[in-house]
Amino acid sequence: MTDLPAYETLAPDAFKAFLGFSLGLSKGPLERGLRDIVHIRASQMNGCAFCVDMHIKEATIHGERPLRLHHIAIWRESTLFDARERAALEWTEALTALTGHGVSDELRDRVREHLSDVDLADLTFEIMAINAWNRISIGFGSVPGSKDAAYGLTKSGLS
Repeated sequence: MTDLPAYETLAPDAFKAFLGFSLGLSKGPLERGLRDIVHIRASQMNGCAFCVDMHIKEATIHGERPLRLHHIAIWRESTLFDARERAALEWTEALTALTGHGVSDELRDRVREHLSDVDLADLTFEIMAINAWNRISIGFGSVPGSKDAAYGLTKSGLS
């Protein structure tokens, strides 16, 4: 693999602005646990090993149960997620794997049964952000676990 410099040093202004955007989302109305599972699911779908690793560790620190973390990939078949979480995961999948047909009114209406319009907007920005982080982490070959100490992830007890 080609050894690239860290993207944050190559485009420091863009990195700082995007990091600020992402950190600002944490002040929104969505609960931390919902954000965690959305980050993990989008990262799984995109094949971003760095982000899957990081968000599993974050969710563990936030108190998420290990079995639920294992079930995120099979959330449709799992009984461990409530209707609100299922709606968020379905929305995550739809926006992460956009098709040429967009998002159906039926899906939007189904998700809105469990999420307010404000929550849906916040969730949409959250999905947009994690998909962007996935793309930069994959593009620059970020190594899973390489930033654990810097991000405070060593306290997850996972290594």
